[in-house]
Amino acid sequence: MVSTSPSLPIAKAKDEIGVLPKMANRHGLIAGATGTGKTVTLRVLAEQFSNIGVPVFMADVKGDLSGIPFPGGENPKVLDRVKQLGLADFNFEGYPAVFWDVFGEQGHPVRATNSEMGPLLLSRILNLNEIQSGVLTLAFKIADDNGLLLLDLKDLRAMAQFVGDNAEQFKTQYGNISAASIGAIQRNLLTLEQQGGDKFFGEPALNLQDLMQTNAGGKGVINIITADKLMQSPRLYATFLLWMLAELFEQLPEVGDPPKPKLIFFFDEAHLLFQDVPKILEEKIEQVVRLIRSKGVGIYFITQNPLDLPETVLGQLGNRVQHALRAFTPRDQKTVKAAADTFRPNPKLDVAKAITELAVGEALVSVLDEKGSPTKVERALILPPHSRLTPLTPEERAKIIQGSPLYGHYEKTVDRESAFEKLKARTEERKMETKEVSSAKGRTAAQRSPVGDLVGAMAKSAAHAIGSQIGRQIIRGVLGSLFGGGRRR
Repeated sequence: MVSTSPSLPIAKAKDEIGVLPKMANRHGLIAGATGTGKTVTLRVLAEQFSNIGVPVFMADVKGDLSGIPFPGGENPKVLDRVKQLGLADFNFEGYPAVFWDVFGEQGHPVRATNSEMGPLLLSRILNLNEIQSGVLTLAFKIADDNGLLLLDLKDLRAMAQFVGDNAEQFKTQYGNISAASIGAIQRNLLTLEQQGGDKFFGEPALNLQDLMQTNAGGKGVINIITADKLMQSPRLYATFLLWMLAELFEQLPEVGDPPKPKLIFFFDEAHLLFQDVPKILEEKIEQVVRLIRSKGVGIYFITQNPLDLPETVLGQLGNRVQHALRAFTPRDQKTVKAAADTFRPNPKLDVAKAITELAVGEALVSVLDEKGSPTKVERALILPPHSRLTPLTPEERAKIIQGSPLYGHYEKTVDRESAFEKLKARTEERKMETKEVSSAKGRTAAQRSPVGDLVGAMAKSAAHAIGSQIGRQIIRGVLGSLFGGGRRR
């Protein structure tokens, strides 16, 4: 059956060009040099998805997306574009928005636990080499086997110290654990903490369902994570967004080909995702991109150069907007030609030449048609946004945050008993036992090693936990995340 749903207009050539809602979860690309109009294109797409009740998630890496909750009209360039395109029925309006911030300063705090993130993604954040990453994976395994929850950074530091201090006892069961690797992990954890990572790892962890809301009028909520400060730690930024994609993939049910997406996820500065990424992680990313569309999630990558993305990922991006690229050097010229070759040809258009001639706010556009085939590329003007381009004042932002139905939930931190508290308590117990042993020689407890005592006690706890609801929070393995993380239940 042919869909009768109207397209979501984003640009205009001779006629309007728009994305079909039922094809929107087949991903997209917004590319172009700095200052060519990518952010406005992102905003226009976000507004259109919100209009049909599709929630949106995007990062505000430059601080210029926050005006979305208010009607536009204050920018003369926008007014000129409205007249230029003859948009007689155009109106300015604001959109429902929720602000998030890893550091909890300009939005609701965003947190994840170490267990959810998993050793593979954490290794990337910590910039660990292969051997160090293997030791971190062992630390997670030992924690799981002994029923120790790894929630925040102090849990992970305590666990690393415990594993390092008792490496000889763990050697037979788990393999070699070098002091140098433990030292590297601890140093990098300290660096991450100094960069503000201690605010990100912990509870309450983000409930992804909170990103998938509509307002009373049926518009999709636009979730904006403030990322200007986060971008100072590019690995944390890229890995955080990748974790979110993995969580969405794991949590959401299969929906096949829905009439419209359940969520649109914009990944700005997408080149950071694939920068110096290990092959195993790149393969996992490609897997998520390929399969998450069946969960009703569309991913739209924003980057300067489309060739920043692996070919296997680029080939899955059906809806494309290419802004201008510069061709000052032979290498630039090769890049332009390669970018042009990714489009379905249009006999009436020299795509490679057009890419270098595009004005600000102008783009080459190709979208998927009703049958899922890319349309011929057209040169077009991006439609003007309806919302305000001017960023929010601190007072306006604070009012929106405090008026959110989520306000108060994520602002309160939770620090339940986990690895740090259990290891600390066990250390205190051992001190007391040592005193008792010294005053009563010959007691059986005197012959037990601290590690044997701890592992024995914790193993019993873990065995009991496996059959319980709490146990499923800490048992990782084939049922864990694609990236080696644990699941909240």
